[in-house]
Amino acid sequence: MLKEFQEFISRGTVVDLAVGVIVGAAFNSLVSAITTYLLNPLIGLFIGQIDLTDMKFQILGATFLIGDFINAVIQFLIIMFVVFMIVKMMNRVRRDGSRSKFDQSGEEIPDPQTEYLQQIRDLLRYQQRNNNNNRY
Repeated sequence: MLKEFQEFISRGTVVDLAVGVIVGAAFNSLVSAITTYLLNPLIGLFIGQIDLTDMKFQILGATFLIGDFINAVIQFLIIMFVVFMIVKMMNRVRRDGSRSKFDQSGEEIPDPQTEYLQQIRDLLRYQQRNNNNNRY
């Protein structure tokens, strides 16, 4: 059982996942600090309140923490933007890695073998149509 665990933990995907979780947690802390200590005071200057976390209202004894919600939305948007940029970069790297299949305009250059097979297919269809027309 220990050997199976060692094989499982030494797989590249498990290690990659662990690194991703650790980096993600650190990034989340960084975004939280940026939002709390930099963006909130800046936004607070424009709305006349220094700390957004103090923004709240009460209805029938229930307290709604608008400032905390705004913080969470800002953090979410920052993280999603960074994830979007990473995915965009990775797609560009993959696309550039297979650049030989694309010309300068981004159009896919057809594989010669595929072109020949398509021509054979079209020729067979043409011959089949002519044979069907000649029968009647």
